[in-house]
Amino acid sequence: MAQDLSVGIDIGSYQTKVVAVEATDNRSLPPIRGTGFAESDGLRQGHVIDSTAVTNRAAAAIQQAGESAGQPLSAVNAAISGASLVGRHSAGSITFDSDQHQITERDIKQVVSVAQEALADEFSKNHTVLHTFPLAFKVDGSTTMGRPVGLKGGRLAVRVFFIGSLSQHIYDLVAAIEDAGVTVDNVVAGPLAASEVTVNDAQKRAGCVLADIGAETVSLIVFDDNQPVSLNVFSIGSTDITNDIALGLKVSLEKAEQIKCGGVTGESGSEDQLADIIDARLTDIFELIADHLEKINRKQLLPAGIVIAGGGSSLASVENIARTTLDLPTETAHIKLPKTKIIHELENPAWSVSYGTATHGLRNQPSGLLSSVRSSGSTVLSWLQQFLP
Repeated sequence: MAQDLSVGIDIGSYQTKVVAVEATDNRSLPPIRGTGFAESDGLRQGHVIDSTAVTNRAAAAIQQAGESAGQPLSAVNAAISGASLVGRHSAGSITFDSDQHQITERDIKQVVSVAQEALADEFSKNHTVLHTFPLAFKVDGSTTMGRPVGLKGGRLAVRVFFIGSLSQHIYDLVAAIEDAGVTVDNVVAGPLAASEVTVNDAQKRAGCVLADIGAETVSLIVFDDNQPVSLNVFSIGSTDITNDIALGLKVSLEKAEQIKCGGVTGESGSEDQLADIIDARLTDIFELIADHLEKINRKQLLPAGIVIAGGGSSLASVENIARTTLDLPTETAHIKLPKTKIIHELENPAWSVSYGTATHGLRNQPSGLLSSVRSSGSTVLSWLQQFLP
């Protein structure tokens, strides 16, 4: 008998990963039922440049995960990452006819909608909002604790953090995945998905930053008071380290990648030079993160520090460089796994996005609208409006 599964797919620049978890009603970590992997092709910094290549690799990883789970997979939740992923703050307010108006959930939805409409034109006309996080409410000028449903007042204001991505990039990714023979139920921001299985509630409450070092980008999401407050993506990644090694040691890209990953060693006497090359690029990465934290007034002010995920987190000196550059508590991500049927590859932080996307899918209803887009001939933007809260 087929199980009810939630499936997450993470298509990166170099690797495509799929994780299938069993749907459960409780809040504990769901049992892992299958995984799939394929070398990626056709994606650059998060956007599709060869849809056929993306489709073929996605199909291979999905089929492998289905075989691992013991049943074919028909629907997935897709992670989107890359340089077009952005976070934006906005605010909105509404007034009522009476200062004794009792605030309802409908009022909250309305004021959040006002905040979304206030987003700058350069964001709203080309981007689609994927996630909405009300950070603070005020009733008649006074900040409330939590959601203000049931309180009375004449004016309701809200400050909201939105996460979105370029509409065309979302559409292209979904279309390529659905051409592999599955339906895309949800689209989730990769850094948010990774945080679900690498950062605990205590860290989010105290304040922390999760940095995912991928092949071509570094994605970071900052939490404070248990809410995401900033998201940014830098166009730099572990592939830059590979290129630096190739240039510095005068070796091929293939050998440079093997040296970086520890599969082979460099020439005799080159160990110190190799360490200098890797450390220099890692310093560049963490200086970018430090500059961002200073920009949002969180520099050296995150008690839970930085958690480092992604393939680049496996580099030997990454924790030391991060700790020295940021002057923050530092740790490499450890994926939270269920106690039963641990699949060892998921202990690698590079799987955090695909696994987190699968668990995210358990708490979000499918849109039920994605598969009809291409057949209906709807425009990209009219379809993407259906993602909006």
